[in-house]
Amino acid sequence: MSEALGSWIDGVEGSSLPVDDRGLQYGDGLFETMLVRDGRVRFLDDHLARLDLGRGRLGIPLLPVDLRAEMGAALARAPQFAILKLIVTRGSVARRGYAPRGVVTPRRVLTLFAAPPLPATWRSGVDLRVASLRLSTQPLLAGIKHLNRLENVLAAAEPGHDAVFDSVLLDTQGNVIAGTMTNVFIVAGGRVATARPDRCGVAGVMRGIVLRECAKLGIPCDQGEVSLAQLHAADEAFITNARIGVVPVRRVGEHSFPMNEIALRLADHIEALDA
Repeated sequence: MSEALGSWIDGVEGSSLPVDDRGLQYGDGLFETMLVRDGRVRFLDDHLARLDLGRGRLGIPLLPVDLRAEMGAALARAPQFAILKLIVTRGSVARRGYAPRGVVTPRRVLTLFAAPPLPATWRSGVDLRVASLRLSTQPLLAGIKHLNRLENVLAAAEPGHDAVFDSVLLDTQGNVIAGTMTNVFIVAGGRVATARPDRCGVAGVMRGIVLRECAKLGIPCDQGEVSLAQLHAADEAFITNARIGVVPVRRVGEHSFPMNEIALRLADHIEALDA
């Protein structure tokens, strides 16, 4: 990611956190990575809804501010295409230890980055690999975008990761869950399918938009277990996240995909949404 254009902590421009912040000490918090276009956050309602879901799951208190208003300083500085990352931690504590006792107020960290659009070559698809790391199962944390992302870090550090766009992550049963920074979809016989993030993985905002827009477009879409064999045998595959939108997959390892019709249809449809 490019150099930060600015950062704000609890609404004040700066770049230093107290050492007793629980996000720093324990990864006790959540984050959202949001695309900014022409000074507007794309799909902001969806991002804030997922943040609120995670906040409730972790038991982090309600934020004492209007996040939309607090984003104003960052958005005023944003170039035409940018990324705005929001981190919410449980805040600082009055005593050490894992138990969140004596917590003061949740802390907000906003950071703005320049983010030029993907090159037009993405329409022909990107290459992926399958990571050696297997995701552990924790239903309480599944779906939410919490700060504990060490599995993704280790997968992205594997040899071969830098030679592809992303690495596919499997669970301990060998099912396809997601990429290190994306959600993964397959298309077989005209039906779209993706993993249900109820045991591990992240329910990406763009993933949810794809599910929603598939229903509107009349494209059958299933959530459930997706095996590696199903991925390899699919007619199409595509990946999603808030920055890239919908991007076709050209190849996973030695397996290539003969089509990208539905992926491109969804990509163009979602790109045109006013959100």
